[in-house]
Amino acid sequence: MNFKLKKCKNLRGKIKIPPDKSITHRALIIGALAKGKTIIKGFSEARDCISTIKVLRNSGVKIEKREDEIIVFGKGFNKIAPPFYTLDCENSGTTIRLMSGVFSSIPRRAILTGDASLRNRPMKRIIEPLTKMGATIKGRGEKGFPPLLIEGKELKPIEYNLKIPSAQVKSSIILAALNTEGKTKVKGKINSRDHTERMLEFFEADIFKRDGFIEIYGKKELKGREIKVPGDFSSASFFIALSVLIENSEILLEETGVNDTRMGFIKILKKMGAKIEIINRKIVSNEPVADILVRGGSKLKGIEINREEIPFVIDELPLLAVIGTQAKGITKVRGAEELRVKESDRIKSMVVGLRNLGANIEETEDGFIVEGKESLKGGVCESFGDHRIAMSLIVAGLISEGKTEVKNTDCIDISFPLFGNYLKKLSCDGTVDI
Repeated sequence: MNFKLKKCKNLRGKIKIPPDKSITHRALIIGALAKGKTIIKGFSEARDCISTIKVLRNSGVKIEKREDEIIVFGKGFNKIAPPFYTLDCENSGTTIRLMSGVFSSIPRRAILTGDASLRNRPMKRIIEPLTKMGATIKGRGEKGFPPLLIEGKELKPIEYNLKIPSAQVKSSIILAALNTEGKTKVKGKINSRDHTERMLEFFEADIFKRDGFIEIYGKKELKGREIKVPGDFSSASFFIALSVLIENSEILLEETGVNDTRMGFIKILKKMGAKIEIINRKIVSNEPVADILVRGGSKLKGIEINREEIPFVIDELPLLAVIGTQAKGITKVRGAEELRVKESDRIKSMVVGLRNLGANIEETEDGFIVEGKESLKGGVCESFGDHRIAMSLIVAGLISEGKTEVKNTDCIDISFPLFGNYLKKLSCDGTVDI
């Protein structure tokens, strides 16, 4: 599937973004670990979340999908039984890393693999702490590429210092610690997304965050809960970017997750001069939720984004490359080498794509440098099989003069299956042909 685009001159309206992918993954997994029914109201139908459902079902967890909710019939940790055949996580890094934590504490063998992209993503970062806890995990090569062969054991608690600010690594350790007798302590670079910690608090697990570390006391029985999943901020970011970039635009994104660990994008846009308001704040299932009002027409200025800010804006960096083309001056991103081991090398992918549209952008080892206020010109771009690259280049195409085509966009279903429909709903009709 390809997207054919022309310049969008007006973006107006209000929408409710599909439910959060990261929270849906965790609700499914933690619901499976709890005893009794967990009812997930509003759930992401992204392909990645379907991968988690398949892995759990193939491990003996009963999951029913209804029109507007999913019911997980949890049996507790030791009733989950990975099969003797290989479990396919498809493209989902969240699925393979979080389920590796779960399977590490279950005395049984599990084999996890994925598609070509996932099989080239390094897993050493989770293998190291889980091995220290007592699991036996084997991957390919020094970096531990999938497939992963996991021999689960009765684990021992550890004190682990995170070397990188990764929510997936942190969550993998936490999930293993839930079924481990004693206190596990995670410290270091823990200030990445905290959806796992928040949800476990909601399920009344013995988990505490204080003084720069996380403590987990294992073996407490969790009981099923009802969870309402807010709108996905990472999906909302594409519409926030479009509204900021298109003059005379105004959109309201209703009931969107506004977790502080995900709000780096808005903080950076405000520094650049964007007009964004967060209104109607509330807490839903231990997650902050609000409406986001965005108006276009601001005079944007270039900004420098440093390593300390990267964990809070990692998904939106491709979009910030697009926004940087329309900001006065230089936008520079540093300390973002993590982008090179995502679904594609996102630094290289965005530089290639934006140069095809006439942008003045330079690739660096750990980021990129954009010289702004260049009018983008229509052209042909490749998604590189990466959903966030595809959607970011679609945003670029909608602010470009002439016609733009973004090729091989089926990958968008990994995180946002109805992306094109939402664009049309917000008065982009006539500018998008799928």
